[in-house]
Amino acid sequence: MKVKKRIATRRKRRGFRVHNRVRRDRCGRARLSVFRSNKHIYAQVIDDSSGRTLVSASSTEGDSVGGNCEAAQAVGKRVAERAIEAGVKEVTFDRGRFGYHGRVASLADAAREAGLSF
Repeated sequence: MKVKKRIATRRKRRGFRVHNRVRRDRCGRARLSVFRSNKHIYAQVIDDSSGRTLVSASSTEGDSVGGNCEAAQAVGKRVAERAIEAGVKEVTFDRGRFGYHGRVASLADAAREAGLSF
């Protein structure tokens, strides 16, 4: 039990460390935050100065099934299109506690190709 608790604590600390670094160095940009669960992937563009979520997208909406790399690419494209419609073109990428690999990297690449710059 101690090992599981220690691992969970490390994950939380890693998430806080990444979030705080992104918030500190964002230079007035909105933040593209990504959450990855075992089945799905979620992305949202957040304005930290007002504390509001501007746009969001996930693999649970639409006809995309599951949380694989293809679904992550669809979510990245969808969130980028919605952000550009809302007037946000520059964001800071916040991967949270997740490594920049696999589904997270696919989402980021698709968002870049759809027109977001980060």
